[in-house]
Amino acid sequence: MIDKISGVNPLNNVQNTKRTNATASIKAGNDSISVSDEAKKLSDAYYLKQVAEETPDVRTDLVEQIKQKIKDPNYLSSATIEATADRILAAYGF
Repeated sequence: MIDKISGVNPLNNVQNTKRTNATASIKAGNDSISVSDEAKKLSDAYYLKQVAEETPDVRTDLVEQIKQKIKDPNYLSSATIEATADRILAAYGF
């Protein structure tokens, strides 16, 4: 609350504290709620969207493993290259 003369009423904080304590002492009854299936689906979609936004696009641990494998001269054989090419083509439906 703002007082025209001094700006802020010093009792405002005390009044708000008493009001908060009074509401905290109210005991809960036997209330219940029901959530529709649509609301549950929207909640799940919202949660999955948050997880997707927080997940990095690049898996640095996997990239590091592959870099270490490529550094090994025995890893890059014609069989490895053919298997990789086949997996890439299969991913694109060829």
